[in-house]
Amino acid sequence: MSLRDDYFRYQIPTGPEPMGVEPAYARGSWIYDRHGKAYLDLVAGVSALPLGHRHPALIEAARRQLDRYWHTMVYGEFVQEPQVELAREMAAVLPARLSKMYPVNSGTEATEAALKTAKKFTGRPKVVAARLAYHGNTQGSLSVMGYEARKRPFAPLIPGVEFIRFNRSEDLEHIDRRTAAVILETIQGGAGFVEPENDYLQQVRKRCDETGALLILDEIQTGFARTGRMFGFEHYGVVPDILITGKALGGGFPIGAFHTSDEIARTLTEPPMSHITTFGGHPVVNAVAAETVRQLQKSDLARKALEKERYIRQTFKHPLIEEIRGRGLMLALMMPDKRRADRLVRRALERGVILFWLLYEPRAVRLTPPLTIGRRELDYAWEIIRDILDEPA
Repeated sequence: MSLRDDYFRYQIPTGPEPMGVEPAYARGSWIYDRHGKAYLDLVAGVSALPLGHRHPALIEAARRQLDRYWHTMVYGEFVQEPQVELAREMAAVLPARLSKMYPVNSGTEATEAALKTAKKFTGRPKVVAARLAYHGNTQGSLSVMGYEARKRPFAPLIPGVEFIRFNRSEDLEHIDRRTAAVILETIQGGAGFVEPENDYLQQVRKRCDETGALLILDEIQTGFARTGRMFGFEHYGVVPDILITGKALGGGFPIGAFHTSDEIARTLTEPPMSHITTFGGHPVVNAVAAETVRQLQKSDLARKALEKERYIRQTFKHPLIEEIRGRGLMLALMMPDKRRADRLVRRALERGVILFWLLYEPRAVRLTPPLTIGRRELDYAWEIIRDILDEPA
């Protein structure tokens, strides 16, 4: 049997028609399959590879740590250098009120931990989340997902969640003195890369301050230079009480984290082990993550993300592209309908360009390449995308 046959025989796919690429090697912005075909990656593992595939500095960081030790003890018991290095690097790039870090294994785990922490710290039962929000797929994260069709098969979920409309100031009255936390994506991802407008996040921050609710911002997609700043919230003049990170933090290795103040963090120490994880803070993963942060800090990739955004907006023009949403290299090509979006993604894959979808917005085509992608590679991608859009439907 072929590898593809065994995939369907032994693994659980996430859908009936996976993309089906069989990677053999990857480097930079390129993936090469087992048959030698090259694919230009405009998705970056769904925003998880800010430095591209197999960056030499990340390879070296992993090798150094593998030569020393990998898993030794559950998180929080041993003082492990890679964990401390990563926490130190993160404290250096975040506001002082977010200087404490708790590493876990994924973004959805970080969401779970953030929600638990907010409830425990405030002693309040209610969480406010946004419609069309996406924060992960575990039970707590599903509970703050603002898309009923995807949640319904897994009901009942965690109670006490109220939903507001993103960018609608009149809904902020739902944030009251029973609210433990408001959880929002800085830029809504699954909804179609929807940015906050008219000082919306500042209004949310003000309402949280008035009511004593904590503000949790999910930067799993917007973090680590993708939007032109190290973190998306820096564009909007707000600082959350709890920040959720993941994806790009690991440079392609599995990781998530939440960041908060010393005062809020102390709530997880009494009773002891209020939140625990076996593999969170994994030494090899944390060593790579710390090097990822260092590489991003000493580069100008954040500034270049905005330059590349401008170039894409100037270049990727076609009657079928109705709009380009997003910021930096977190962009979505908005097609007239789902059929054309699906066709573009499928035909581009046939031609050796990897595009992808967004979760809730069927007209959107994801464009989130490695931050290291070059202009020639963007031109190459546009030639193929334009040719596909020019084809008879």
